[in-house]
Amino acid sequence: MGLLNQCEELFGSSNLYDVIGVKKDASEAEIRRGYYKVSLQVHPDRATGDEQATAKFQALGKVYAVLSDAEQRAIYNEQGIVDEESDSLDRDRNWEEYWRTMFPKITLQDILNFEKSYKDSEEEKNDLMRVYEEHKGDMDKIMENVLCATQEDEPRIRAILQHAIDSKELHAHQAFTNESVKKKSIRKRKANKERKEAEEMQKEMGLDSEDSLVAMIRKNQRSKEAGFNNLMDDLEAKYCKKKTNSSGRKGKK
Repeated sequence: MGLLNQCEELFGSSNLYDVIGVKKDASEAEIRRGYYKVSLQVHPDRATGDEQATAKFQALGKVYAVLSDAEQRAIYNEQGIVDEESDSLDRDRNWEEYWRTMFPKITLQDILNFEKSYKDSEEEKNDLMRVYEEHKGDMDKIMENVLCATQEDEPRIRAILQHAIDSKELHAHQAFTNESVKKKSIRKRKANKERKEAEEMQKEMGLDSEDSLVAMIRKNQRSKEAGFNNLMDDLEAKYCKKKTNSSGRKGKK
Protein backbone atom coordinates (compact mmCIF):
# COMPACT_ATOMS: atom_id res chain seq x y z
CA MET A 1 0.00 0.00 0.00
CA GLY A 2 1.30 3.45 -0.92
CA LEU A 3 2.00 6.10 1.67
CA LEU A 4 -0.97 8.30 0.75
CA ASN A 5 -3.37 5.37 1.06
CA GLN A 6 -1.75 4.40 4.36
CA CYS A 7 -2.30 7.89 5.72
CA GLU A 8 -5.94 7.87 4.60
CA GLU A 9 -6.51 4.55 6.32
CA LEU A 10 -4.61 5.31 9.53
CA PHE A 11 -5.21 9.04 10.01
CA GLY A 12 -8.32 9.73 7.95
CA SER A 13 -6.49 12.00 5.51
CA SER A 14 -4.13 11.52 2.58
CA ASN A 15 -2.84 15.08 3.00
CA LEU A 16 0.65 14.73 4.47
CA TYR A 17 0.52 18.18 6.05
CA ASP A 18 -2.77 17.43 7.78
CA VAL A 19 -1.36 14.17 9.13
CA ILE A 20 1.31 16.01 11.14
CA GLY A 21 -0.87 19.03 11.83
CA VAL A 22 0.97 21.75 9.91
CA LYS A 23 0.17 24.06 7.00
CA LYS A 24 1.44 23.59 3.46
CA ASP A 25 3.81 26.54 3.81
CA ALA A 26 5.21 25.29 7.12
CA SER A 27 8.89 25.84 7.77
CA GLU A 28 11.34 22.98 8.20
CA ALA A 29 11.28 23.54 11.96
CA GLU A 30 7.47 23.48 12.05
CA ILE A 31 7.39 20.24 10.08
CA ARG A 32 9.91 18.70 12.46
CA ARG A 33 7.88 19.89 15.43
CA GLY A 34 4.65 18.54 13.96
CA TYR A 35 6.24 15.18 13.29
CA TYR A 36 7.54 15.03 16.82
CA LYS A 37 4.23 15.86 18.47
CA VAL A 38 2.12 13.39 16.50
CA SER A 39 4.68 10.58 16.55
CA LEU A 40 5.02 10.91 20.32
CA GLN A 41 1.28 10.31 20.67
CA VAL A 42 1.39 7.04 18.73
CA HIS A 43 4.89 5.84 19.64
CA PRO A 44 4.51 2.11 20.47
CA ASP A 45 6.51 2.55 23.69
CA ARG A 46 4.24 5.38 24.84
CA ALA A 47 0.89 4.30 23.46
CA THR A 48 -0.77 0.90 23.35
CA GLY A 49 2.02 -0.98 21.68
CA ASP A 50 -0.46 -2.59 19.29
CA GLU A 51 -0.04 -3.13 15.55
CA GLN A 52 -1.99 -0.02 14.60
CA ALA A 53 0.21 2.17 16.79
CA THR A 54 3.28 0.66 15.13
CA ALA A 55 1.79 1.19 11.65
CA LYS A 56 0.96 4.82 12.44
CA PHE A 57 4.45 5.42 13.84
CA GLN A 58 6.10 4.00 10.73
CA ALA A 59 3.80 5.98 8.41
CA LEU A 60 4.62 9.19 10.26
CA GLY A 61 8.32 8.52 9.73
CA LYS A 62 7.69 8.25 6.01
CA VAL A 63 5.61 11.44 6.00
CA TYR A 64 8.44 13.32 7.64
CA ALA A 65 11.00 11.75 5.29
CA VAL A 66 9.04 13.13 2.34
CA LEU A 67 8.33 16.60 3.72
CA SER A 68 11.84 17.13 5.09
CA ASP A 69 13.39 16.43 1.68
CA ALA A 70 13.23 19.58 -0.48
CA GLU A 71 12.99 17.69 -3.78
CA GLN A 72 10.36 15.20 -2.64
CA ARG A 73 8.33 17.93 -0.98
CA ALA A 74 8.34 19.99 -4.16
CA ILE A 75 7.08 17.01 -6.18
CA TYR A 76 4.37 16.32 -3.62
CA ASN A 77 3.31 19.99 -3.54
CA GLU A 78 3.14 20.25 -7.32
CA GLN A 79 1.76 16.84 -8.28
CA GLY A 80 0.25 15.42 -5.09
CA ILE A 81 2.25 12.22 -5.45
CA VAL A 82 4.99 10.49 -3.45
CA ASP A 83 7.99 8.71 -4.95
CA GLU A 84 7.54 5.32 -3.31
CA GLU A 85 10.87 4.12 -4.74
CA SER A 86 12.83 6.83 -2.98
CA ASP A 87 15.68 5.66 -0.73
CA SER A 88 14.16 7.62 2.15
CA LEU A 89 11.05 5.38 2.02
CA ASP A 90 13.03 2.14 1.96
CA ARG A 91 10.78 -0.52 3.50
CA ASP A 92 13.82 -1.95 5.32
CA ARG A 93 14.43 1.27 7.19
CA ASN A 94 14.23 0.98 10.96
CA TRP A 95 11.78 3.80 11.74
CA GLU A 96 12.31 3.54 15.50
CA GLU A 97 16.04 4.11 15.04
CA TYR A 98 15.29 6.90 12.56
CA TRP A 99 13.05 8.59 15.16
CA ARG A 100 15.66 8.25 17.87
CA THR A 101 18.38 9.83 15.69
CA MET A 102 15.99 12.74 15.19
CA PHE A 103 15.17 13.07 18.88
CA PRO A 104 17.96 11.70 21.10
CA LYS A 105 17.04 10.84 24.66
CA ILE A 106 17.00 13.82 26.98
CA THR A 107 18.96 13.21 30.19
CA LEU A 108 18.46 14.75 33.60
CA GLN A 109 21.68 16.72 33.16
CA ASP A 110 20.38 18.12 29.86
CA ILE A 111 17.31 19.41 31.69
CA LEU A 112 19.31 20.90 34.54
CA ASN A 113 21.77 22.58 32.18
CA PHE A 114 18.98 24.03 30.09
CA GLU A 115 17.08 25.26 33.14
CA LYS A 116 20.18 27.00 34.45
CA SER A 117 20.81 28.83 31.18
CA TYR A 118 17.14 29.55 30.50
CA LYS A 119 16.01 31.15 33.72
CA ASP A 120 16.51 34.95 33.81
CA SER A 121 17.58 34.89 30.17
CA GLU A 122 16.28 37.11 27.41
CA GLU A 123 14.68 34.03 25.87
CA GLU A 124 12.69 33.37 29.04
CA LYS A 125 11.57 36.99 29.20
CA ASN A 126 10.37 36.88 25.59
CA ASP A 127 8.53 33.60 26.23
CA LEU A 128 6.90 35.04 29.34
CA MET A 129 5.75 38.14 27.49
CA ARG A 130 4.36 36.05 24.64
CA VAL A 131 2.43 33.73 26.96
CA TYR A 132 1.23 36.69 29.04
CA GLU A 133 -0.34 38.29 25.96
CA GLU A 134 -1.72 35.00 24.62
CA HIS A 135 -3.58 34.39 27.88
CA LYS A 136 -4.42 37.99 28.71
CA GLY A 137 -2.45 37.96 31.94
CA ASP A 138 -4.00 34.78 33.40
CA MET A 139 -1.33 33.52 35.79
CA ASP A 140 -2.77 30.01 35.87
CA LYS A 141 -2.19 29.70 32.12
CA ILE A 142 1.14 31.48 32.29
CA MET A 143 2.50 29.10 34.92
CA GLU A 144 1.21 26.11 32.95
CA ASN A 145 2.77 27.13 29.65
CA VAL A 146 6.19 28.54 30.50
CA LEU A 147 9.25 26.29 30.47
CA CYS A 148 10.80 25.30 33.80
CA ALA A 149 8.21 27.23 35.81
CA THR A 150 7.53 25.97 39.35
CA GLN A 151 5.59 27.47 42.23
CA GLU A 152 8.87 28.79 43.63
CA ASP A 153 9.41 30.74 40.40
CA GLU A 154 6.10 32.60 40.56
CA PRO A 155 7.36 35.69 42.50
CA ARG A 156 10.28 36.01 40.06
CA ILE A 157 8.01 35.57 37.05
CA ARG A 158 5.54 38.12 38.40
CA ALA A 159 8.38 40.60 38.89
CA ILE A 160 9.58 40.15 35.29
CA LEU A 161 6.08 40.69 33.92
CA GLN A 162 5.35 43.63 36.21
CA HIS A 163 8.57 45.32 35.12
CA ALA A 164 7.54 44.83 31.47
CA ILE A 165 4.15 46.38 32.27
CA ASP A 166 5.74 49.33 34.08
CA SER A 167 8.04 49.93 31.12
CA LYS A 168 5.05 49.80 28.71
CA GLU A 169 6.32 46.66 26.98
CA LEU A 170 3.13 44.89 28.01
CA HIS A 171 -0.49 45.87 28.41
CA ALA A 172 -1.74 45.79 32.02
CA HIS A 173 -4.37 43.06 31.87
CA GLN A 174 -6.67 43.06 34.88
CA ALA A 175 -6.42 39.29 35.20
CA PHE A 176 -2.80 39.88 36.17
CA THR A 177 -2.87 43.20 38.01
CA ASN A 178 -6.04 42.44 39.99
CA GLU A 179 -5.74 38.71 40.55
CA SER A 180 -7.63 37.64 43.67
CA VAL A 181 -5.95 36.16 46.72
CA LYS A 182 -8.28 33.16 46.42
CA LYS A 183 -7.10 32.39 42.87
CA LYS A 184 -3.46 32.61 43.97
CA SER A 185 -4.15 30.26 46.90
CA ILE A 186 -5.88 27.69 44.69
CA ARG A 187 -2.92 27.70 42.29
CA LYS A 188 -0.47 27.25 45.16
CA ARG A 189 -2.44 24.35 46.65
CA LYS A 190 -2.60 22.67 43.27
CA ALA A 191 1.16 23.03 42.77
CA ASN A 192 1.87 21.64 46.24
CA LYS A 193 -0.44 18.69 45.57
CA GLU A 194 1.33 17.89 42.30
CA ARG A 195 4.73 18.09 43.99
CA LYS A 196 3.59 15.74 46.72
CA GLU A 197 2.19 13.27 44.19
CA ALA A 198 5.47 13.31 42.26
CA GLU A 199 7.44 12.66 45.44
CA GLU A 200 5.11 9.81 46.41
CA MET A 201 5.42 8.30 42.94
CA GLN A 202 9.20 8.49 43.16
CA LYS A 203 9.19 6.71 46.51
CA GLU A 204 6.56 4.16 45.51
CA MET A 205 8.33 3.20 42.29
CA GLY A 206 11.81 3.40 43.75
CA LEU A 207 12.94 5.87 41.13
CA ASP A 208 16.60 6.44 41.66
CA SER A 209 18.14 6.23 38.19
CA GLU A 210 18.55 9.20 35.89
CA ASP A 211 16.19 7.73 33.28
CA SER A 212 13.50 7.17 35.89
CA LEU A 213 13.78 10.69 37.21
CA VAL A 214 13.46 12.10 33.71
CA ALA A 215 10.35 9.96 33.25
CA MET A 216 8.96 11.35 36.50
CA ILE A 217 9.62 14.93 35.36
CA ARG A 218 7.89 14.18 32.07
CA LYS A 219 4.83 12.74 33.87
CA ASN A 220 4.68 15.62 36.33
CA GLN A 221 4.91 18.21 33.55
CA ARG A 222 2.15 16.54 31.55
CA SER A 223 -0.11 16.32 34.60
CA LYS A 224 -0.40 20.08 34.66
CA GLU A 225 0.02 21.16 31.06
CA ALA A 226 -2.34 20.80 28.10
CA GLY A 227 -1.34 18.90 25.01
CA PHE A 228 2.40 18.74 24.32
CA ASN A 229 3.41 22.27 25.09
CA ASN A 230 5.63 21.25 28.00
CA LEU A 231 9.21 21.11 29.13
CA MET A 232 10.19 17.75 27.69
CA ASP A 233 8.56 18.25 24.31
CA ASP A 234 10.04 21.70 23.83
CA LEU A 235 13.50 20.52 24.86
CA GLU A 236 13.44 17.50 22.55
CA ALA A 237 12.00 19.26 19.52
CA LYS A 238 13.81 22.58 19.95
CA TYR A 239 17.25 21.63 21.19
CA CYS A 240 18.00 18.11 19.94
CA LYS A 241 20.11 18.26 16.79
CA LYS A 242 19.46 15.88 13.95
CA LYS A 243 22.25 13.33 13.59
CA THR A 244 23.40 12.62 10.07
CA ASN A 245 25.77 9.72 10.70
CA SER A 246 23.07 7.04 10.85
CA SER A 247 20.77 5.95 8.05
CA GLY A 248 18.40 4.18 10.39
CA ARG A 249 18.21 1.17 8.08
CA LYS A 250 18.50 -2.48 8.94
CA GLY A 251 21.46 -4.35 7.63
CA LYS A 252 20.88 -6.37 4.49
CA LYS A 253 20.76 -10.09 4.96
